[in-house]
Amino acid sequence: MYHYITKKNYLLALLFFLTNAVTAKETKGKLTGVVYDDANKPLSGITVSLEPDMRRAITDKKGAFEFDRLYAGTYTLKISAIGFGTHIQEVEVDAQGKNTVTIRLTRKNESLKEVSVTGVHGNPDNFIDMTRTAMPSTVITRKEIEQMGSRRLDEVLKEQTGLSIVNDIGSGNRAVGLQMQGFDSGYTMIMIDGQPMVGRNNGNFDLSRITVSNIERIEIIKGASSCLFGSEALAGVVNIVTRKNITEPQGMAAIRYGSFNMLDATLEGETPFAGKKGSVYLSGNYYRTDGFNSNPYIKEGKTAPPFDSYTFQGRGRYLLGENSTLNFNGRYVNRHSVNEVSYGVKPTKDVMDEYDLNGSVSLNHNFKNGTRLKTQYYLTRYQTKQDFTDLNTSLITPGSQFKQYLHRAEVQAAQQLFTAVELTAGAGGAYELLDHSSYKGNKSMSNYFAYGQANWKLNQDLNFTAGARYDYHDKYGSKLNPSLGLQYQVLPNLTFRAAVGTGFKTPNFQQLYMVFTNPQTGYTALGAEEFWKELQILKDAGQIKSVFPIAKQVGTLKPERSVSYSTGFTYQPLTTVKLDVNVFYNDLKNFINSEQVAVKNNDQQVFSYMNIAKAYTAGTEIGLNWSATKSLTVAVGYQLLYAVDKGVIDSIKNGTGLFAKVYDTRINQLRNSERKDYFGMSNRSRHMLNLKLSYAEEKTGISGSVRVSYRSKYGFMEDNRANNFLDHYDTFVSGYYLFNVALQKTFYRKHLQLQLTGDNLMNYRDQLMPAQQGRAILVGLSWRFFKD
Repeated sequence: MYHYITKKNYLLALLFFLTNAVTAKETKGKLTGVVYDDANKPLSGITVSLEPDMRRAITDKKGAFEFDRLYAGTYTLKISAIGFGTHIQEVEVDAQGKNTVTIRLTRKNESLKEVSVTGVHGNPDNFIDMTRTAMPSTVITRKEIEQMGSRRLDEVLKEQTGLSIVNDIGSGNRAVGLQMQGFDSGYTMIMIDGQPMVGRNNGNFDLSRITVSNIERIEIIKGASSCLFGSEALAGVVNIVTRKNITEPQGMAAIRYGSFNMLDATLEGETPFAGKKGSVYLSGNYYRTDGFNSNPYIKEGKTAPPFDSYTFQGRGRYLLGENSTLNFNGRYVNRHSVNEVSYGVKPTKDVMDEYDLNGSVSLNHNFKNGTRLKTQYYLTRYQTKQDFTDLNTSLITPGSQFKQYLHRAEVQAAQQLFTAVELTAGAGGAYELLDHSSYKGNKSMSNYFAYGQANWKLNQDLNFTAGARYDYHDKYGSKLNPSLGLQYQVLPNLTFRAAVGTGFKTPNFQQLYMVFTNPQTGYTALGAEEFWKELQILKDAGQIKSVFPIAKQVGTLKPERSVSYSTGFTYQPLTTVKLDVNVFYNDLKNFINSEQVAVKNNDQQVFSYMNIAKAYTAGTEIGLNWSATKSLTVAVGYQLLYAVDKGVIDSIKNGTGLFAKVYDTRINQLRNSERKDYFGMSNRSRHMLNLKLSYAEEKTGISGSVRVSYRSKYGFMEDNRANNFLDHYDTFVSGYYLFNVALQKTFYRKHLQLQLTGDNLMNYRDQLMPAQQGRAILVGLSWRFFKD
């Protein structure tokens, strides 16, 4: 009851803050500017957009424009003009100072000289522009998220080319993660405002615990990115950027309701204060769902458990002086889930509570020589409490009791040298502490790091990016990870790019220290550091029937290493058509895999972890964008993927080892394995395709999208006689399509918005995909508070 009252009071306080914010009276400033072409000729009749205030201005005969009644803060200017490349620029406005900008637009046939047109500069959370790293990158904007009608982060990412949301059923129905270019979810770093998030289930980071209500944009880097972001960035990075730098008092209240008793309610507000020296943003989100069931054999309960979740987010910014700013970020999430499951034999109630906390404080200072410096401390804590109740006997069995802390301190600097070179560098340290019921005592790790990145524009057509990161780990010593990137404009409408980067991932706490026996199925998992001691305990207790020869390979785990290669091009044959092609190859060494190493007297398995294999993922990503009309955009994305365990291939070629034989169901006997028998690593589709039609018309206030996603068949598990690799005789998930739509309409000068969302309209379900919900229809209503 106390927690409920606390959350209720928070939302009431937020509502009071919101209504007062939009009626506050502050001194306002003015932003003026002039727009030229590349020949320094003023451009008249050009539309200049100001975000997030959603205001527009038209340049006069002298190319000048003006916005008045502006509060101090950071704004985004966007200009899209026929015959010119899109220009996006962030500007600082001082309510009492002179705010003037000069903008030069680039002709369309030269617009491909830039690495990106996202304009993500001046971010107070991270000086690293993630769209200008060596590896391929993309940005999902707030507008795109709204057009999709998505509610949780996993719903947004699963529709992106090269990404998929996958289940790790062996780790429980809550083990859902993100797969990037064929890598398991444990290899992708999830960040919020440039800082890593923690809390994984067997390496899987459940993205459904993150609401999109306060996300400004999502930045994605594909390929090894340890050169800048450290361990876990072996496959890539997803950075969540929340709302920042308030411009004027405004707020929003929104609510959505629909299938599966889903309710999504958001309340947010923002305002300057203290004579425009400071600004604050607060938001609260409540989300609940009854869950859903994709398995017809479950009589009661859900494969995706029901839950309710509260999310509270806050940001603050205060100007200490002319060049110094203090920033505060805070986020707290509480999720509660109760799931009663019955397979007809042993009905069980599964209760789980999750607590997720992220907070940081940073001091940013701009020196007179142009150097920018950021000093930051970041703390995150993730905690779970889980219990299982046998509904026949009312016996309660404690499940996972988990608590993880990460303390991180970092100093970051950025400097523009001359006009052609931009440098970014940083250094810091991290301390990670974990308390888990499956580990013997508290476990901790420390890491110290330094990194740098340089962007060098050699000439008008050639751009070079180089970066490197040095890490010292208290258990695994030092590692150096470099990266290189090159972009060359071959023709006015053709740009070539290539990159290579290295990555590493240290073994996680589970792989090192876990001592766990599943209370429902009875299998045992032992971390490599604890294996021999715990195995001896089981032997002394008379529980071990036999130990397999492969157990000899269990020992000190080595960090996993990867090298990512990518190359591709951007081709724009018409001003309305853009083609992106990227070919990638990710080479993984010291791959850590879980293997059965023993069997108990009750025939239950004993697993542990070892470095046993080399693997690679390779493929092609193709993206095509067509601006069919001023309001309609068509986007198509396709990925071809090969995910291969090199150890399997070597064993098949040599005719020896674990993978030399395959059970052929056509002849009902074992035979020698052939290369064509090996399908690839499980849970990976060879083909993935997405199609999106987006519509947005400023005049009518109508916007929306129609999206189609396809995923070809992928391997699920061994079904015939086990031969330790996925062959064509095993169990597969069939290929499938998902159809999603969203429609929005604004009224009353964009104050009111109505929304209709339909997900999985064809109601596709599969018991082997427990996290894929059936058809969901939702309606939504939102009201924006701002002065006209």
